[in-house]
Amino acid sequence: MLKTNSVEKEERRIVREKKTITEMIGLYCHDHHGTKGKGDLCEDCQNLLTYAFARIDHCVFLPGKPTCKNCTIHCYAPAKKEKIKEVMRYAGPRMMLHKPILAISHLIDGKKDEERIQDYLERKAKKSRRSGEQNS
Repeated sequence: MLKTNSVEKEERRIVREKKTITEMIGLYCHDHHGTKGKGDLCEDCQNLLTYAFARIDHCVFLPGKPTCKNCTIHCYAPAKKEKIKEVMRYAGPRMMLHKPILAISHLIDGKKDEERIQDYLERKAKKSRRSGEQNS
């Protein structure tokens, strides 16, 4: 039962992370590219959002994915990484005004990242030991 609650909690966190990046890209796009309305993005920003979702969905740390800022494995292509950093530098501080609950939740998630990364490393080491034992 505890395992199920833990998995469900992480799934909700991933959904929240996708919502946060959607809001951040939307805020950036509206202010820089003149798009209007919820979900209205220019082609470049829509492509960036699609790319960000794909990176989240394929993160090696799942289910305990850290926030991207604190990740030890940066999986974004260099150009996309620079663009998302630009978006986050612009939208991050503004999120406190536009979506304060998401912004605060994201900050709290970031504080828990060290534990998530350590859990991942322990799982990886355990898997490696089991694999080594089977090959012996």
